[in-house]
Amino acid sequence: MQARARFAGHAIHPILIVLPLGLLVTAVVFDALFLATGSANFAVSGAYTTVAGVVGGLFAALFGWVDWFAIPARTRAKRIGLLHGVGNVVVLALFAVGWLLRLDSTTWEPSVTSFLITLAGLVLAAVTGWLGGELVERLGVGVDDDAGLDASSSLKRTVDTPRHDVTAAEHPTGT
Repeated sequence: MQARARFAGHAIHPILIVLPLGLLVTAVVFDALFLATGSANFAVSGAYTTVAGVVGGLFAALFGWVDWFAIPARTRAKRIGLLHGVGNVVVLALFAVGWLLRLDSTTWEPSVTSFLITLAGLVLAAVTGWLGGELVERLGVGVDDDAGLDASSSLKRTVDTPRHDVTAAEHPTGT
């Protein structure tokens, strides 16, 4: 099932999730380094990467929801997609709460509590990432209908190009 939100022949959502996910992982690393060293530079870096990751995640989520609405109702893919999407909203909420808890500090230092909340968000992100992989790799969501090892380039496809070339011999009815 081809993704609805596309750019240059590719689904937009999986392109957009890479940067926010990397930022959120980096934020947890910076916060862990702050807790280990006490360096205010790590605290500030963790705060900025958290905000950037949450904002980027919300932007990526918009395209994920567009694709989710295209999945047929009452299918396993629709249920997995819902779990994936709602789970990722919870991930972003956990990181946002972790960031809000550090606002009491003048140097944006994370407390152990805010660190544990964002760490829980990271663990949940691993689960929701697996669900996203299940959608694509197992259920074929976001994969072109004519995908294959010898498929043509997505940039060569035009509006006039048929999705499948079927000869009359393959379809004796002529349809």
